[in-house]
Amino acid sequence: MTHQIELSGVNKYYGAYHALRDIDLKIRKGSFVALVGPSGCGKSTLLRSLAGLESISAGDLIIAGEKMNGVPPRKRDLAMVFQSYALYPHMTVEENLTYSLRIRGVKKAEAKKAAEEVAATTGLSNLLHRYPRELSGGQRQRVAMSRAIIRHPKAFLFDEPLSNLDAALRVHMRKEIRSLHDRLGATSVYVTHDQIEAMTMADHVVVMRQGVIEQQGPPLELYDRPVNKFVAGFIGSPAMNFIPAKAGADGRSLVFELGNPQVVTLDRPLPTASKLIVGLRPEHLRLVEEADAQIRLPVGVVESTGSMTYITSATTPEINVVVTDRQPLRSGEMMSLGFDPADLHLFDADSERRIDIAG
Repeated sequence: MTHQIELSGVNKYYGAYHALRDIDLKIRKGSFVALVGPSGCGKSTLLRSLAGLESISAGDLIIAGEKMNGVPPRKRDLAMVFQSYALYPHMTVEENLTYSLRIRGVKKAEAKKAAEEVAATTGLSNLLHRYPRELSGGQRQRVAMSRAIIRHPKAFLFDEPLSNLDAALRVHMRKEIRSLHDRLGATSVYVTHDQIEAMTMADHVVVMRQGVIEQQGPPLELYDRPVNKFVAGFIGSPAMNFIPAKAGADGRSLVFELGNPQVVTLDRPLPTASKLIVGLRPEHLRLVEEADAQIRLPVGVVESTGSMTYITSATTPEINVVVTDRQPLRSGEMMSLGFDPADLHLFDADSERRIDIAG
C-alpha cells in the first residue's frame, strides 16, 4: 500500500457554510504532510475530519485501505497532538504516557516498559516521575508527542503544536518533531499557519484558502512555481513583491508601474494580456551600480540584523529587498536594483493565475 490516507471529493458543511470544498488528497505512507494557510482556510477542519472529530458531509475518507466515513475516532487508530498539550495535570509523565495502554488492558509492567522506551527516544527518561506543572513548555510538548508515539498509530495528526512556544524553542522543536518522524518511519499530518514550519519540516505541502486546496506538492516546487498570486505571496519569507505592470509595445519588455513607469527588457516574448502582475522575491533582487540598474527606487526603511539587511522602498506598492551584507543606505536615497529574468514570476491581474513565459 503506497497511500496511508486518501481523501476523495471531501466536503464539509456547517449549515450553509461550506468549510471544505471537494478536497482530493493522497498521503503516502511514511510521508510528512503540512497543511498550511491563513486562519479560516479549513486546515484544522480537515485535520479534525481525519481524526473523526468532525463528520464529513460528502466524499470518501480512506485510512490504511479502510473506508472511515462515520467511523468513530477511537476506531481510526490515529494519534493527535494538540496545541494545548492536553496532559492530565494530576498524573505523572509516566502515568500520562501509559494511560491509553492501561485503559486497553495492557499489563502494568508492560506499559511501564513501553513508557521507558518512548521516554528514551524523546529525551524524557529523567522526567517520568514529574507532574506537568513541573515541566517547561517544550518538555510538555514532548510528553504530548510521546503519548501519541506509545500507541504506534497509523498516523500522527499535529494541530499547530508549537504555537505556544517562544521563537527559539519553536525552531528546536520543529527539528525534534521531524527527527522523530524520520526515526519512527511515521506518517504525519501537520497543521500550521507558519509557512516556514511547513517549508522546513514537510515532504509535501498543501496550501489552502477558503476550504479549497490551492496547490500541493514538494515545498520547493511551490516556492519555484506557485500556481497563482495567493500561493506566491504565502510561500516565502519575506513575502514576494507584487508589481503592477503591462507588456511593452515591442512584446519583449515589461513596464513596471511604480510611480514613474520603468521599462525592463526581457529576452523572451511576453503574453498579450494588458494587465499583469510581476512577482519578484526580495532575496532575488540585488543592489547594482546605477548603469546596470533594471529598476531604480527611493529607499524608505533600512533594517540591519548584522548578517542580513532588509530594505523597503518608499513607493506604492512597497518593494522589499533582502541582501546578505551590510549596506550604508539611508532613507530618501535612490537604490539601483537588478534581477535575473529567470526569477521573475508573472500573473494575470484579473484571474491572478500564473502565466508561463516561453523560453
